[in-house]
Amino acid sequence: MKRLLIVAIIMASLVTAMNISVQAQKTDAIKPEQRFELKKNYDASKSKVKVSLNAYSFNNELSNYVNSEDRDCMTIFDLIDYCSIHNIPAVDLTGYYFVGYPNVPKDEYIYEIKRYAHVTGVEISGTGVRNNFANPNAKERAKDVQLIKDWIDVASKLGAPVIRVFAGAIPEGYEEKNRSQPVGWIIECCKECVAYGAKRGVIVGIQNHGDMLRNADETIEIVKAVNSPWFGVIVDTGNFMVEDPYVDIEKIMPYAVNFQVKESPFGNSPIRIDLARLMRIINQSGYKGYLPIETLPVRNRVYDPHILVSAFVKEVKDAIEAEYN
Repeated sequence: MKRLLIVAIIMASLVTAMNISVQAQKTDAIKPEQRFELKKNYDASKSKVKVSLNAYSFNNELSNYVNSEDRDCMTIFDLIDYCSIHNIPAVDLTGYYFVGYPNVPKDEYIYEIKRYAHVTGVEISGTGVRNNFANPNAKERAKDVQLIKDWIDVASKLGAPVIRVFAGAIPEGYEEKNRSQPVGWIIECCKECVAYGAKRGVIVGIQNHGDMLRNADETIEIVKAVNSPWFGVIVDTGNFMVEDPYVDIEKIMPYAVNFQVKESPFGNSPIRIDLARLMRIINQSGYKGYLPIETLPVRNRVYDPHILVSAFVKEVKDAIEAEYN
């Protein structure tokens, strides 16, 4: 009798365990894995890019405000209003124009900007900071890595998907023959920032800024070495130091995570960018992100961003419509 009771208990335990196992399998079967996955095979090839505005276009007025100067000034909130009034869907809020930069602003200030942009109907397409990863001084590089980590946190709180970083100017004594050493520093710093950004949902984009990164090949070298889906290129259409910038733009497009579309492919030159050609390159690449525009003072031209920005935005929008329709 005692033996039968023991057997009954064992059998009951086995049945219970089997039921739990089956139930767990059913639960696992109905729970989709937390991973990137597409089921519908939608054709998104005809979706359009969206225009954005880089805050640097209003550099003087925004700087006057954060520096407490009495001259004409503009706040980030004014800039958001400008975008709303001129039907610019998004804005790149460069860190320089947050009160207290480079110090991280208080959460209340960050969230008020985020709230105001939302209720005004303007998306935040990115942000950016000043840094120099080519600095021979390791302590200074470490400070800049921490600066970017701090502003990755700001970007995350803002809901900005991308933060722009620089490679840095070519340091004296490290020209062509010794270029590999600062390239190594840049890669090392970027890897640390990108790992941090990935944990906070912020993509790190490095800009070809005519510094250590003068062309597509030099920029792609960094991106391939870092080797992360959370790292790419801020394509600066006006800062490829080459004879034909469009060739380098096309070459770098597979790595694009954001843009700075300039009026000229040659910096502050009066030579105008071929927007039809640019949009064709972008469309053929499959890039579907933001296209922040950035206007700059040009030789022999009165610079009034209030007029020039809206005019250039219209040109870019018209070029998008012509290419994508």
